[in-house]
Amino acid sequence: MTQVFFHCSNPRKVFLDHHGAVVSDIAEAREHATRLVQSFTNERTLEDWRDWVMHVNDDQGDELFVVPFTFVLGKSH
Repeated sequence: MTQVFFHCSNPRKVFLDHHGAVVSDIAEAREHATRLVQSFTNERTLEDWRDWVMHVNDDQGDELFVVPFTFVLGKSH
């Protein structure tokens, strides 16, 4: 079990995850990251999520991987 944090940023803003989540492995962390991105982008806002990226870090602050929101959203038409 590992504590990981899901920080989000774009060129103008940064949202830090101060709580994180406990996951059993990297696959579970990726699934959690994907669900978070989906929850952000499913909300009715004026935010253009295409330039956002989620940075997934371990409890030591080391980046494990990144998830560009476009990876989850797909390409716009």
